[in-house]
Amino acid sequence: MTVIDSFQHHSDTSSAWVAALDDRWRETHLGRLLGHAMRRFDARVLSLMAHNDQVPLALSNLAARDQISAAHIHITRHLSLQGSRLTDLAQAAGMSKQAMGNLVDQCEAWGLVKRERDARDARARQVVFTEAGLAWLAAFQMAVAQAETEFKASVGKDVATVVALGLEAYCM
Repeated sequence: MTVIDSFQHHSDTSSAWVAALDDRWRETHLGRLLGHAMRRFDARVLSLMAHNDQVPLALSNLAARDQISAAHIHITRHLSLQGSRLTDLAQAAGMSKQAMGNLVDQCEAWGLVKRERDARDARARQVVFTEAGLAWLAAFQMAVAQAETEFKASVGKDVATVVALGLEAYCM
């Protein structure tokens, strides 16, 4: 019986319709698997950073105590080395300006970033990495490389290559 047949058969009562559905697809569809994979990858990156001697101690402690989350990684992933305006940073991360502003406030308090005048527009501000933020970024790069190596070891080099090529094609 197809889903449409089930719907037509059980259209008179919504509870019967819901009971008739096989909802295992919700656990295994591509979007959900990608979400699980990203959370697992980000958690591993943060774990590696928590134990990296090159990460400033205060930031390492924050990562070790789960105070730095995947949301904070958005800044690490998207902040240009030359600096970014808050609106550009939010857009690149797919977040609201207000949510990104809160993350930038936290990262500024932790010493990862600072706000400076934008050289192109004196009325605007740019978010830039501090020296500690650049050390964090270098540690992030090493942690990502390690997590990618672990992924390849887990699924095999050929599968990892196909996954990377497929995701690259899908995202472009």
